[in-house]
Amino acid sequence: MNLFFLQVILDSAKIKDSLARVAMLAAQQKESLWDILLKGGPLMVPLAILLVIAIFVFFERYIAIKKASKLDDNFMNIIRDHIVSGNVTAARSLAKNTDSAVARMIDKGLQRVGKKIEAIDHSMENVATLELYKMERNLSILSVVGYVAPLFGFLGTIAGMLQLFYSIASTGEYTISAIAGGIYVKMISSASGLIIGIIAYVGYRFLISQIDKATHKMESASADFIDILEAPTN
Repeated sequence: MNLFFLQVILDSAKIKDSLARVAMLAAQQKESLWDILLKGGPLMVPLAILLVIAIFVFFERYIAIKKASKLDDNFMNIIRDHIVSGNVTAARSLAKNTDSAVARMIDKGLQRVGKKIEAIDHSMENVATLELYKMERNLSILSVVGYVAPLFGFLGTIAGMLQLFYSIASTGEYTISAIAGGIYVKMISSASGLIIGIIAYVGYRFLISQIDKATHKMESASADFIDILEAPTN
């Protein structure tokens, strides 16, 4: 009986020692995120470039759209007061000195004051179309990145898997750990591509929503301006 308990104690000690060694090896083999990304293969370079492009385009477009759509809440009220009082020059001065898509559209309408409402409305629509084009400029780049980045990631994974299976076929050496480790490394590019694609797509949809808000603001301002011009004749 004593020998049995002694054997159990020795076995427990061996198990603890083995677990300690495994924990030590795991701690030594712990890798940083940078080290993991470097194992993704050469296609991680274009993926990194796509990420930088997506981030740059997003912030550049976001700043441009916010600047174009920014407008004082009292802008149209002041324009209305100037037009009602017959001071079109002051209204134009306010519109020219306001850096906004709505202000540039209203300024075009003020230039056409005295002409038919249809002509004024048409000229304002042309300016609004041009302003929307400016806001949407280069925005398609984010859409392209969102589509291309996952493809690059999958291509990196496929290339890595081909290398892995070619190595197994040429050497004849294969183990579960080697195959699992190889697949783990090759999946890094796929995961990176998907993450970059998601970031680009979300950024693209967010900017589109901001442009929609700017469009609504211009449509509302255009309708208010036409109402102001028609009010004295009603």
